[in-house]
Amino acid sequence: MNPYIQSIQNYINRNSAVFTSLSDDIWAHPELSLQEHYAAERYQALLRDHGFQVTENLGGIATAFCGSFGQGKPVIGILGEFDALSGLSQAGGVAEPQALEPGGCGHGCGHNLLGAGSLAAAFAVKHILEETGLPGTVIFFGCPGEEGGASKAFLARDGLWAQLDAALTWHPSDVNETRTGTNNSSIQVLYKFHGVAAHAATAPAHGRSALDAVELMNLGIQFLREHMEDCCRVHYAILDAGGVSPNVVQPEASVLYMVRADRVQRSLDLQARVDKIAQGAALMTETTLERIFIDGTADLLPNFALEDLLHKNLEAMGLPGYTPAELDFAAALKATYAVSGLPGCGPRFDSSLARWMREKTENLTRPLNDFVLPVCHSNQFTAGSTDVGDVSWLTPTAQIETVCFPSGAPGHSWQNVSCGRTSIAHKGLLYAAAVLAATALDLLTDPEALAAVRAEFEARSAEGYVCPIEPDAVPRIAGEA
Repeated sequence: MNPYIQSIQNYINRNSAVFTSLSDDIWAHPELSLQEHYAAERYQALLRDHGFQVTENLGGIATAFCGSFGQGKPVIGILGEFDALSGLSQAGGVAEPQALEPGGCGHGCGHNLLGAGSLAAAFAVKHILEETGLPGTVIFFGCPGEEGGASKAFLARDGLWAQLDAALTWHPSDVNETRTGTNNSSIQVLYKFHGVAAHAATAPAHGRSALDAVELMNLGIQFLREHMEDCCRVHYAILDAGGVSPNVVQPEASVLYMVRADRVQRSLDLQARVDKIAQGAALMTETTLERIFIDGTADLLPNFALEDLLHKNLEAMGLPGYTPAELDFAAALKATYAVSGLPGCGPRFDSSLARWMREKTENLTRPLNDFVLPVCHSNQFTAGSTDVGDVSWLTPTAQIETVCFPSGAPGHSWQNVSCGRTSIAHKGLLYAAAVLAATALDLLTDPEALAAVRAEFEARSAEGYVCPIEPDAVPRIAGEA
């Protein structure tokens, strides 16, 4: 067992209010991707107050930063996020939809918890380094724009993550587990069509409709779907339909596309076909096309050796307990949604683990999953995307999930926002922080463990990182591009 576990737990428990109040403050000030100025200032101030050397504007991104403590190697990075989601304003601690600000944003993915838990882990590692005089460096990375902006991928393009010996992170969830497997890469591109306005009744021949171009592009994509590989997906959203007057030929219209595939190169190849369809739509309508790259993310590269270290500490740390009031609230929230599938990633990959999970959750009726899933290693694929994947191609990376939401809670939901400011979520935050800190110290103090993690990484990443970010692209907000 890690000899620092008790010291880590004591430090985090003693300072728990620092981290839970930070999480609640970020929850109360939700900010969308790449606009997290309040959060960045709060984090940077805390890092400086606690003796970290802070670097702002990482990669030229205004809300990206890091705080470093220690000297020499190993260098362990702990990743934090803090962006919210649009349209998810919600009161905390209530079991019914109740917007605080109609149409406002909210932390439906729990990134208020994610960032604060990662910061707590970095602070706990610093405490042990100071207490023992051990060599090594811990760096907390403030990573904006996970929900749209992909700051980690832009920083990967610049080679930032290659300086680390390993990287750790976590995510709020409805289970306690070590993540495994891989997922989709993705690319987002905004297509803006520019035409010529005209009176649709008296002078239609003089008009060139940008809205027609958007519609023809969308139609072309529908025909493309038959000829894509099974692992590929294409999504779109019309951001500008040109206006509200049907008797005007619309001179401006835009559509945002997201291309996904299991590997970056497949996404790039499919993206090139989508570009050709956009060009064809412009040609057919005699409009001009403005193509704006938004962001992209790579597929995750798993590291089983690092997953084992995280799982060992998940089991060693001691699970949170829940009060009757917390269980009642979780049950009340759970009654507001239909549970879709088994919780956790392991049960998707392993049928025996799926049976185990169904029994453990009492056939999905349990309000909170107060147990640790057995370890599961897999190279199998899930459909989501995250810019953690870009980190994983440049340094060994792994992540855990801890219970912050009721069992089966839907992602990006008002239920998650409501629960994200409760004692249930606080307990998950502190538990995750302790596990990450203990694993960082394993890597800092056990050369053999770090060597095994690095050896697996070198073997898995031998084909090299294909960056989805275009060379001249800059981070931008899709709706403001």
